[in-house]
Amino acid sequence: MTENGCLPKDNFTLALKVVTGVSVGVFLPFFMSFWLYLGLQKRRLIRTKQKFFELNGGVFLQQQIRNYSDTSKGGGGFKIFTKEELEKATNNFAAGRVLGHGGHGIVYKGVLEDKTVVAVKKSKTTEEVPTKEFAREMFILSQINHKNVVKLLGCCLEVEVPMLVYEFVSNGTLYHYIHGSRGLDSDTGFNTCLRIAVEAAEALAYMHSSASPPILHGDVKTANILLDDKLTAKVSDFGASKLAPTDEAKMATLVQGTCGYLDPEYLMTCRLTDKSDVYSFGVVLLELLTRKKALYFDGPEEDRSLVLCFMMAVKVGQHQDLLDSQVRDEMTIEALEEITHLVMRCLNMSGEERPTMKEVAERLEMHVRKQMHI
Repeated sequence: MTENGCLPKDNFTLALKVVTGVSVGVFLPFFMSFWLYLGLQKRRLIRTKQKFFELNGGVFLQQQIRNYSDTSKGGGGFKIFTKEELEKATNNFAAGRVLGHGGHGIVYKGVLEDKTVVAVKKSKTTEEVPTKEFAREMFILSQINHKNVVKLLGCCLEVEVPMLVYEFVSNGTLYHYIHGSRGLDSDTGFNTCLRIAVEAAEALAYMHSSASPPILHGDVKTANILLDDKLTAKVSDFGASKLAPTDEAKMATLVQGTCGYLDPEYLMTCRLTDKSDVYSFGVVLLELLTRKKALYFDGPEEDRSLVLCFMMAVKVGQHQDLLDSQVRDEMTIEALEEITHLVMRCLNMSGEERPTMKEVAERLEMHVRKQMHI
């Protein structure tokens, strides 16, 4: 047997078997432990997502969507997205996809599987809102169907702070058109600005008067009025919005909003009303008329607030000096005085003395029609 070479072969086979056995004995438990670890991590991740989904009112929201689908076609087009879907749509929330930063979070440009371009809002924090109330508010906001309101397409609830998915509006904000490097030039007359103001006012009037239940925006400002490729206004960012309460006792809320636009009455009472939006919209009108920012931090203290500067100028009859030269050139003295009177009514310290957004929209629309016939 030795001469035929069988014994060395047997020795080699035996050694190979021993090495293989030892390798399997060592590495098999390692691989099993690794796969077990991955499995546990995956299950833990699934449980965490499910926990956030339930905490954020996902089960309740699913039921609302099903109920809506039973009574109408298509379920309103509102979708609950997974975290993975939004990560893929935004290239894992890449810095190059950032559309803007706000007090409530960061907005990213996203492209969904069906090539729909969307804006994904990744919020920083959220209020401690009962889950059903949050889900109810999201669903009601999703049902707003107005050409001048940015459409809420869906949300992601399996993260600690829900992410919201809106329609994408291509042309930036009214703030950047007034104050940015690509600002309103001589080709964009005040008539266009007035038309944008009318559209934004109509959107807010719809939310206050026609939505069911009524919706209070809570953070009206030029940065929250988007413009599409035709410079059509789209009111956006409902991060501070509230459903108008039916119970007076439930009206008190944590003050949210932007300095320079905040209703003084809201600041004192912590009670957000439809007239709070009217005050903020009055500041927007002032920005359009003067093309000055709502707040300046580098000037004398008495000149830091556009509202205070304008009110003081009105008292001494010098408010036209604050108006943009193009505005003065394109508007008649009578029209300017009428719009100034409307602005001052919007900025009244008493909410009860302010007009409704419906009246504001109607009066601005009247001025647009007058300008067209000049």
